[in-house]
Amino acid sequence: MAVRITGFRSRAGQVRVRLFGGSPSTYFDKRQALVRIERPVPNTGTVTICIVAPKPGIYAVDVRHDENGNGKTDRSDGGGASGNPRISLMDMLFSRKPKPGAVQFTVRTGQTVVPVTVMYLSGGSFRPAAAD
Repeated sequence: MAVRITGFRSRAGQVRVRLFGGSPSTYFDKRQALVRIERPVPNTGTVTICIVAPKPGIYAVDVRHDENGNGKTDRSDGGGASGNPRISLMDMLFSRKPKPGAVQFTVRTGQTVVPVTVMYLSGGSFRPAAAD
């Protein structure tokens, strides 16, 4: 599958993509990631991270832009998930995950393209930055 990531606020730092499968209760639990890929954000161009799914099935991905490259999750980081669910500040404060139906996608034989828009904390909500 190809995770096509847009909406970067800057081209600094690292981008991390994780793939989750199986029970939706395991989605976004770092210990349950089937695949984790971390790369420097390229200076220009479309950011596409290719992942080999273990088998056809239902999956979810999440993306984190570690803009300052410190390897820690902090307020300057951007994030997103497959299906581009809306995430509120309250969702983050109370560690509420998006509903499975909002983030799941099906991988079949052949290539699956999964678009993800990175969102950043701005005021009291998460929203995309200006266009890449």
